Amino acid sequence: MRKTVLSLAALVLGLAACSPNATPQPMGSPKPEPPKSDASAPDAGRPAPPAKKEEPPGPRKYPVSMSEEEWKSKLTPEQFAVCREKHTERAFGKGYEETEKQGKGRYACSACGQVLFDSGTKFHSGTGWPSFFSPANEKCVEKIRDLSYGMDRVEVVCSNCGSHLGHVFDDGPRPTGLRYCINAVSLKFDEAKKE
Repeated sequence: MRKTVLSLAALVLGLAACSPNATPQPMGSPKPEPPKSDASAPDAGRPAPPAKKEEPPGPRKYPVSMSEEEWKSKLTPEQFAVCREKHTERAFGKGYEETEKQGKGRYACSACGQVLFDSGTKFHSGTGWPSFFSPANEKCVEKIRDLSYGMDRVEVVCSNCGSHLGHVFDDGPRPTGLRYCINAVSLKFDEAKKE
């Protein structure tokens, strides 16, 4: 037992000596006093300023902005759930089937009407959601890191109203190698005029 107590005491003393603030002192010496501050220093005698609290950025302001009640009255219940509450529509649903039949034209945001994708960039991905390899232009969509559901993805939203569109993945075809996997209810098709 005595060996155990002595071993523990040696261990504690050894760890204390390894402390970065440890200063060797002879046994029985008084404790050293903390260093005195320089009275000529510009902040001498003043309390330290409070640390700045980092505030997370607030919700981004979009050009088209409405209250949730206004969005509810403008959109169908399914569009509201997807575009405003970031839900995902069922794969291979009615909206997807309609997009598969559509010809040449442009796809706009179903919430605000901003053009998002062109039919020339649409491809059949087999996922059950409309897929595009690039947006109509780089400014019409915004990409946001999405860590929901334990996954690390990139969410795609309309840059005009902030409506959730879907996600972008790096498993698409050439030339971009990207797959914009978009909820059909977040899109409104505008067919190209026949000449």
